[in-house]
Amino acid sequence: MSIGKYFAIEKSPRKGFGPLEWSVLVYTVLTLLIVLFCSTKVQQPDAMIWGRVRVMLISFGMWAVYRFVPCRFTQFLGVLVQMLLLGWWYGDTYHLNCLFANQDHVVATWDQAIFGFQPALRFAEVYPQAWISEILEIAYACYFPIIIMVCVFYFFARYKEFERCCFVFMASFFTFYLIFDLFPVTGPMYYFKAIGMDKAVHGIFPSLGNYFQTHTEMLQAPGFHDGIGYALLQGIHGGESPTAAFPSSHVGITFECLLMAIHSRNKTLTLIVLPFTVLICFATVYTRAHYAIDSMMGLVAGLAFYLLWMWVSKKYKI
Repeated sequence: MSIGKYFAIEKSPRKGFGPLEWSVLVYTVLTLLIVLFCSTKVQQPDAMIWGRVRVMLISFGMWAVYRFVPCRFTQFLGVLVQMLLLGWWYGDTYHLNCLFANQDHVVATWDQAIFGFQPALRFAEVYPQAWISEILEIAYACYFPIIIMVCVFYFFARYKEFERCCFVFMASFFTFYLIFDLFPVTGPMYYFKAIGMDKAVHGIFPSLGNYFQTHTEMLQAPGFHDGIGYALLQGIHGGESPTAAFPSSHVGITFECLLMAIHSRNKTLTLIVLPFTVLICFATVYTRAHYAIDSMMGLVAGLAFYLLWMWVSKKYKI
């Protein structure tokens, strides 16, 4: 296909918001209601409200660009902008889930009951080898590149389903984020730092209430500290807040990438995504970003959200 095809004006362009923009709008409205109802407890509610206004203005702006020049390129540009905004939405979950009592003690207790110990502590201790650390931490850092790769593949090779693919990812992200907003779990790297390693090792998990409203200290990540993977991991964690652990969206969305690759019937894409899906399941626990139950439930949630949003996309002919 010639490059001109991507700039060719569509004969029947979409007039209103597309499904992806609607998923942004619905999540914006839902979280705006939380902010308004809890405005006396929210730190800087005005900033959160205006942040949502800016996101919607950006969405309207990208829709206007597409309406002015309705072609494949402007549609891809709109998707790219919305995916870049996911970073802002992720950070926003911290400000919302601080409104509710922390639930790490519950999730850590589940891990203890299932395994008899904390896999997030034992994994790196049992396998401290540099090559294992590098493989898992590099895989962890490849999370967003894998998502982008699958979307780009659909854009160039399965364009008729490109919008569906992006909608499934975005709707799933926002479903995860809504859970993170209402069920605050920070993960071992924050919780174990807060309660002390001695308590974590001995299976003592006190409730911390709203402790993480004012504390954001984390454990040092395990692994080969002079490696590329560790450097990438530090770069990722450097901009994070204590939020969004249960269930693991890292695992869930990566699993959806695998399901979308299988759906495309492209063996090469599937074989590329498959090992990253497996490695990220383990990497989330190895790096102490998640409890083992987070990873397990991430797989369940990823499958459930994939089936749900694929069904919605087919029902409404996306």
